[in-house]
Amino acid sequence: MGVAFDTLFSQLVLVTSVRFASAPRSGPGKMAAAVAVENSGLKQRNHNNSILTEVNHRLKLDTSRKMWLKQEQQQEQEEEEEEQDLLEEEKEEEEEEELCGSRPVQIVEANEEEHSFSLQEEQLERLLLQEEVRDLHVVVVSVAGAFRKGKSFLLDFMLRYMYRKSNWWLGSDEEPLTGFTWRGGCERETTGIQAWNEVFVVEKPDGKKVAVLLVDTQGAFDSQSTIKDCATLFALSTMTSSVQVYNLSQNVQEDDLQHLQLFTEYGRLALEEVYEKPFQTLMFLIRDWSYPYEYSYGLEGGKKFLDKRLQVKQNQHEELQNVRKHIHSCFSKIGCFLLPHPGLKVATNPHFDGRLHDIDEDFKRELVNLVPALLSPENLVEKEIGGVKITCRDLLHYYKAYMKIYQGEELPHPKSMLQATAEANNLVAVAGAKDLYNNGMKQICGGDKPYISPVELERRHRELQQTSVRNFRSVKKMGGEDFCRRYQEQLEAELDEAYVNFCKHNDGKNIFHAARTPATLCVLMFLTYLGSMITGFVGVTLVAMLCNLVMGIALLALCLWAYTKYSGEYREVGGAIDCVAETLWEQVLSKLLEVLQNRFRLGGLMFMLRPHFTSNNVKKKN
Repeated sequence: MGVAFDTLFSQLVLVTSVRFASAPRSGPGKMAAAVAVENSGLKQRNHNNSILTEVNHRLKLDTSRKMWLKQEQQQEQEEEEEEQDLLEEEKEEEEEEELCGSRPVQIVEANEEEHSFSLQEEQLERLLLQEEVRDLHVVVVSVAGAFRKGKSFLLDFMLRYMYRKSNWWLGSDEEPLTGFTWRGGCERETTGIQAWNEVFVVEKPDGKKVAVLLVDTQGAFDSQSTIKDCATLFALSTMTSSVQVYNLSQNVQEDDLQHLQLFTEYGRLALEEVYEKPFQTLMFLIRDWSYPYEYSYGLEGGKKFLDKRLQVKQNQHEELQNVRKHIHSCFSKIGCFLLPHPGLKVATNPHFDGRLHDIDEDFKRELVNLVPALLSPENLVEKEIGGVKITCRDLLHYYKAYMKIYQGEELPHPKSMLQATAEANNLVAVAGAKDLYNNGMKQICGGDKPYISPVELERRHRELQQTSVRNFRSVKKMGGEDFCRRYQEQLEAELDEAYVNFCKHNDGKNIFHAARTPATLCVLMFLTYLGSMITGFVGVTLVAMLCNLVMGIALLALCLWAYTKYSGEYREVGGAIDCVAETLWEQVLSKLLEVLQNRFRLGGLMFMLRPHFTSNNVKKKN
């Protein structure tokens, strides 16, 4: 089109130049020629005008065509953008549909009234025994820590990473966060232990496929959980996970380390065999880190921070050293990640639903580094127990075994620091009061002291018991009056038991008491001998034989008793003979002697009163 315009323009210039060149310069004789030239010029101008009109028309067509082409290109570009948006929307809809079908399932349920836990075996079997994952080695990533610190919020970003598997896994700014249930506020959301009901199959760089399970744990230290509840859940989560994320806020404080020591020790108690390092990877996740000028965000700054915080120093108190040594001895690998605050909109907006445009850029930037550090194929840590990698099927059996242990009474119940200190304080006071009582009783009826009458011994026991109780109550103790009263009752019961032992020790010094067993057996033999003589004389042979049998048994028992006392062997046999002899003495012989004594006393009294009655009768006759 540009070439045609140039040709027409050159023709126009040529015609104009010819006209001016052929025009007459002067003279009236040449008027006809001038008129002819003028007519030809007019024709030429008309021709030129037609050419210019055509040029203008063609220029307009060219401009309109260019505009039309530009509009076509813009329309095509808009259509392509619309198609791209539609594809992205379809992809997001597919992900949403996938998420709608997937959900968290309760695998360990908490009973708040009884403060106990039960394993939901059907849910766990449905999750771990799927045909495509049951024989794959399992990777378990669990998040635990104090309640209302954003554990479920973090796990939902992990879910987004596992579903999208691309560099742009965070998604669009307007996309709400879904997955594990979470919300703002100060009350707890998750109870027990939950797992995502889809096990992700991931191919590692070496071509090996593993199953990845994401687990959410009930927050510790809420207003409805005891220390035992918190310890049980944290220990169970640590025992069954290959990566335990310890979610903390702002810093690592000493009480955080002490609680970690308590919970891991409670988990180690439940293991049948304690290995050198029973647990695998522990990741300290410090949320809302406010000191990036000291230690930068991320893994590198976290490593420097944690190395300093867990360092064992010579000038540290022994208690602080033991906490750090214990943590190092429990985990094969320990890491730390410093994560910035997500922003005021996240913290203060009650309608926040996880959209990225409300989250600070620093948080999003570090989140992009954190999640792949835990879940990228090259960083996955397979679950091992005793150095052996386990499958999903194996993990189910371990869950069942561990839950039986925690549902039983074999393990001690962990207590709060105040309760443990108060118990120790009261036990020390009880031990001091018992020592005071024992030392006093030893001065009265100890091994080198002579026999004392039982009545006097009981009186001295009452005096020393009251003194010991006063000593216990005078010691300053923690826990309050009601708590200390239980230990006072325990002290009184233990003093009564000690008194019984002192009585037995004192009776052993009584020669008549020591001879009670042989005397009882001798009396039994004498009575059965008389019985056999009398019944044999009368002719009741069966009773006579029975008496002879009892007499023989008594004689054999007497010989065995003498041997045990002389040699010190078969003490159980000697003790059994003493018990039988004491029972015979208390239940039979002593009562028989009382009856005989009463009869002899009555007969003697009648004998003494007979002369008096006789003299009175004589006087009456006179």
